[in-house]
Amino acid sequence: QVQLVESGGGLVQPGGSLRLSCAASGSIFSTSLMGWYRQAPGKQRELVARFTSGGITNYANSVKGRFTISRDNAKNAVYLQMNSLKPEDTAVYFCNAFRMGTMYWGQGTQVTVSS
Repeated sequence: QVQLVESGGGLVQPGGSLRLSCAASGSIFSTSLMGWYRQAPGKQRELVARFTSGGITNYANSVKGRFTISRDNAKNAVYLQMNSLKPEDTAVYFCNAFRMGTMYWGQGTQVTVSS
């Protein structure tokens, strides 16, 4: 069974930082391309950051230089370090695993950037 469990969301002031974590079941973590997406109210879900098959990281232009995706293979975990947060980063953030044409999703964690 595929399990992706996000944590680390919350309310933060503009300019602040948050670190999101995603715990993945072992089988999905080792055989998938992992990434983070987000969905703001009234908007489509969009890519934030991901690992490619070559181990390269891709970022949305809106978060480049502010967000960093990383992984800990020993813990089957993926992280998203978010710095210099802006109100427009407010969204539900989803952990994603892509394997053999199938997208798997966590339940999401809310990030709210507001003063």
